Amino acid sequence: MVHNQIWISISRYRNAKGNNLLVDKSLQFEQVDREQSWDDQIILSGIISYLVNTTMPGGSHLPIWRTDGVILAILLHAGPVVFPYYWLHRALHHHYLYSHYHSHHHSSIITKLITSVVHPFSELIMYYMLFSITTMTLILTGTASLASIVGYLTYVDFMNNMGHCNFEFIPKWLFSLFPPLKFLMYTPSFHSLHHTQFQTNYYLFMPLYDYIYSTMDKSSDTLYEISLKKKEKVPHVVHLTHLTTLDLIYHLRLGLSSLASSRHTSKWYMWLMWPLTLLSTMLTWIYDRTFFVERNQFNMLTLQTWVIPKYSVQYFLRSHEKSINDLIEQAILEAEKKGVKVLSLGLLN
Repeated sequence: MVHNQIWISISRYRNAKGNNLLVDKSLQFEQVDREQSWDDQIILSGIISYLVNTTMPGGSHLPIWRTDGVILAILLHAGPVVFPYYWLHRALHHHYLYSHYHSHHHSSIITKLITSVVHPFSELIMYYMLFSITTMTLILTGTASLASIVGYLTYVDFMNNMGHCNFEFIPKWLFSLFPPLKFLMYTPSFHSLHHTQFQTNYYLFMPLYDYIYSTMDKSSDTLYEISLKKKEKVPHVVHLTHLTTLDLIYHLRLGLSSLASSRHTSKWYMWLMWPLTLLSTMLTWIYDRTFFVERNQFNMLTLQTWVIPKYSVQYFLRSHEKSINDLIEQAILEAEKKGVKVLSLGLLN
């Protein structure tokens, strides 16, 4: 859950900033509503992990590291998992399976982090069965360790999230340094084309079989290079605001969706977040730049919200007066340099 939330916040920040975007369009309400159940997959993961841990021999009390298990996990993923997944994904694009199941996922042309886990229940079960080949083989052969099991599950989540983040960030020098890597690791632009073209770039994580079976989109390399060079879209209007109270930081769009999409009410579980909340106040003493929190498109008008990293209470402290004024001045000069038409000062700014 924490891993996913980190990705969600980073992705929303980068999409608000607007550079290196793959599909630069606004979200529709229908997609937001359809993807509200994205955390069902986290609950399902917990249930399955619990059942495996309590029923399988060797499922618990694992050693921290076993070299043979780590090597076996890599080989299992590259072979018995990768090959069936490619053909399963192609089968899901058959007109019957697509219309009854996979179209639910592909309705999201503009991919977001939570798009990566929004599937019909039966489809999720198929994916769990497929990726469990690695973890169950490690457990049954007695070669499992915390490093191989947790590492493999984290890798699957990381790559799945990366493919749906809607911005390109994989540096070009990485593929220049090791050219065969382009067969072993995909990029966000590679999978974005799958969501816009549908019948290409089937494989998630490794493009190898798309090369072998000629299903790789011919514009993959071009989109990758263009996206890396893509500059941020200059907004017409910037609203400059600031942080208010400590607990409201989770209600920002970069925070928790369930809180950001509803009116402010106190939740019992927010008390568990207080160590992180207090840490955020320390960061406001260190971080000395405004940050992007939201970008909206209304027809041809682009609006962006910038936030001064200071809480309301800090505006009444003489010790913060100069730093706040400097931040506001810096934001105004930056907006003017970019060519922003209108900048409005919100709240205590």
